[in-house]
Amino acid sequence: MRSSYKKEDVILLLKDITGLVKPQGTKERESLIQSGHHYCEMLPIEYVPTPQYMEIYKQALKDFARPTAHAIGALADKIMKKRGRNVVLVSLARAGIPVGILLKHYLSRKYEIDVPHYAISIIRGRGIDNNAMNYLLERYQPEHLLFVDGWIGKGAISNQLKEAVRAYPKVSSDLAVAADPAYVTELYGTREDILIPSSCLNSTVSGLISRTFLRSDIIGEKDFHGAVYYEKLNKADLSYHFIEAIEREFEWETNEETIKENPDIGAYRAAEKGMQQVLQCCGIEEVKRIAKEYGISDIHLIKPGIGETTRVLLRRVPWKILINQKSRENYELAPIIRLAQEKEVPVEYYPLKNYKACGLIKKLADT
Repeated sequence: MRSSYKKEDVILLLKDITGLVKPQGTKERESLIQSGHHYCEMLPIEYVPTPQYMEIYKQALKDFARPTAHAIGALADKIMKKRGRNVVLVSLARAGIPVGILLKHYLSRKYEIDVPHYAISIIRGRGIDNNAMNYLLERYQPEHLLFVDGWIGKGAISNQLKEAVRAYPKVSSDLAVAADPAYVTELYGTREDILIPSSCLNSTVSGLISRTFLRSDIIGEKDFHGAVYYEKLNKADLSYHFIEAIEREFEWETNEETIKENPDIGAYRAAEKGMQQVLQCCGIEEVKRIAKEYGISDIHLIKPGIGETTRVLLRRVPWKILINQKSRENYELAPIIRLAQEKEVPVEYYPLKNYKACGLIKKLADT
């Protein structure tokens, strides 16, 4: 599969379906999804950011590169402690790929190991790409594979992963993520619902590839799941701009003096420590509470967390956006607020516990 990433950074176990699938508009896709068609059988028309939104993205990258870098470093250290030097990173396309590349670079610099890094597809309701899994298991020991994603919302993909790996003895369902506000995994960079700036954009910060695709008329029994390469967006590609911005903030030894000199790192660590001391409800329980309060029968229409809320605004037809009351002045949420304004989506302030934001999708028949 082609991408704008360097081959030494990641090997994409995907079928290139460029030109084979006609992208569809957001409302058309939403109507089809809610009438029973699976989202993986369609591809969205890529959202073209406005100049105003791009300015917010650039500022967000400047402001939140350091917390993201800290989360990547903390995650890498946990991976080394739990898995050791023989780990093989298997990123879940597409949000996991930038995090996987950053982990690969961090491990190379700090621990002087060159870990293999692949990207494969997993689709909620359809499972993992078995052909990609077989490819990996022909080349590596099953216990060496480690799945990587960007963040965890309510844990749907984590549950899908647990179900999928039952077919592969000795393959762990561990999922390594930069942010896990849902308290789902042990391998996390932070429990804070932080803004990972790559969540603000689509293909232009993800190697110019689409989200993954699976439909039997295009993906054969022996094919990897598919994706499109947006070569025409080459001039707008920010994939390595994002990676390099995060890497500039990597710290190989974070001591107390470093924390004092960088208040944002200290703030995130203090916040995380406080959260660890108070037992949080898991993300899914908060989602169920929101569903009950807003009369939403399908929890798949509730997308908690900064990353997932942004995805709702970029790819779905949002009903409304919930913002944590305590975070209403937080610049971390500026991209979400801007997108909501552009798309005329109502924003409500709500006492979220695990998350700073949550996107709600109402059934089209109810709107």
